[in-house]
Formats: sequence, C-alpha cells, structure tokens
Amino acid sequence: MGRGAVTPEIKQLAKQLLGIEDLTTRELRLMPYIQYTMMNEQRLEIQRINPEERKILSKWRANGWIEDDASEMSISKQFWDAINQILWLAYVNYDN
Repeated sequence: MGRGAVTPEIKQLAKQLLGIEDLTTRELRLMPYIQYTMMNEQRLEIQRINPEERKILSKWRANGWIEDDASEMSISKQFWDAINQILWLAYVNYDN
C-alpha cells in the first residue's frame, strides 16, 4: 500500500485515538484539508467539499471534534492531536 492508503495500522490508530471503527479513505483524505484549514484561514471553503465529505464533517461536529460557522472554524485538541498522528503514519511514515 502506498501513501495516503488506509492500512490496518491506520485503522487501528483511528480506533484507538478517536473510536472510529472503520476509517474510510474519504475520511483519511479529508483530514489533511482540515489540518491545512486550521493552519491557514480557519474557514472551510464549502465549494471544495462534496456531499460525502459534508456527511463526514457533520459526524465530526456531532462528536465535538470540530465547530464551524460562516466566519470561523475550530477544532478540539484531541482531534488535532489524533489527525496529526494519523496523517504522519499515512503520509509521512507510510513506507515503514
């Protein structure tokens, strides 16, 4: 498996850190956008988000991991730490 793939190790980490039973590729691929958004403009660009991703964001909001309105987005420390660990494993250290 290559960079950005959902491996058994990534699924296990997502379950351990966030309680996500079966992390999907779409969820994994949405995490870098959330990370980028929080590091930069801290506002979602709705035109860049498809209906499937909107459902994922709704789930993350319901879990209390993110909040957003028309002007600003926020993220919980737990979710920030978790996605950074997951992204490190999926995109940085994927070949080890």
